[in-house]
Amino acid sequence: MVFKRLMQAMGVGGPSVETVLTNPNCRPGGYLEGNVHVIGGEHPTDIEYVAVGLITRVEVESGDSEYHSDQEFHRQRLTGSFRLDPGARHDVPFRFDVPWETPITEVYGQHLHGMTMGLTTELEVARAVDKSDLDAVAVHPLPAQEKILEALLRLGFRFSRADVERGRVYGVQQELPFYQEIEFYPPSAYASGINQLELTFIANPRTLQVVLELDKRGGVFTEGHDSFGSFTVDYQTLDHTDWARELDTWLRQSASRRGLFF
Repeated sequence: MVFKRLMQAMGVGGPSVETVLTNPNCRPGGYLEGNVHVIGGEHPTDIEYVAVGLITRVEVESGDSEYHSDQEFHRQRLTGSFRLDPGARHDVPFRFDVPWETPITEVYGQHLHGMTMGLTTELEVARAVDKSDLDAVAVHPLPAQEKILEALLRLGFRFSRADVERGRVYGVQQELPFYQEIEFYPPSAYASGINQLELTFIANPRTLQVVLELDKRGGVFTEGHDSFGSFTVDYQTLDHTDWARELDTWLRQSASRRGLFF
């Protein structure tokens, strides 16, 4: 009997959990739908709760070093406690709201190099080992984000990679404890002054905050510099602006202020 209780505490013969998403594709501010299937094990089990959450890989700076950590940033509890008999099946349908500031992982059908995103399912088992499941999720850009990305591509910028960094963007209202940076290689027209362009989106239900950072090339007698700029996109007036022209103007003005010309 003691051995049997020990095996139960280790999760042997316990319940299993599997999450099936109706569609793994979503957008910031949208939702994910699916079902969590909980299957009873070899003995009756008291389930404390079932919960789902979004998790991504975050880069953390600590002193002079950096490391990556998987961070859950939004969670939704789906059930309270319930009793699960041996072999019984308990299905939990859900609709999970995706935060507006969720980093994007896909652009024009291509996965952004460096990005990971998943929906994790946790089955909290009383007095035993917890069970979990992880499903890949693809986060596509909002129409406003697509407009800005499209404008950069029209100017000749090319995707490099993307990552998520723990911290806050200065001067921007931000809810999540991290932000995404999407990096671009510059076209030849800008390459003499710009080494790299980094783009950050901070979205909310009404507007999109766009933050740009230029990594400037250093000269023979000068060091490289970083230049920041930001602007707000109103979803209601999104189609009234030539974003490629706006971005080109900002890039040239920013470079000119630093004495760089292209």
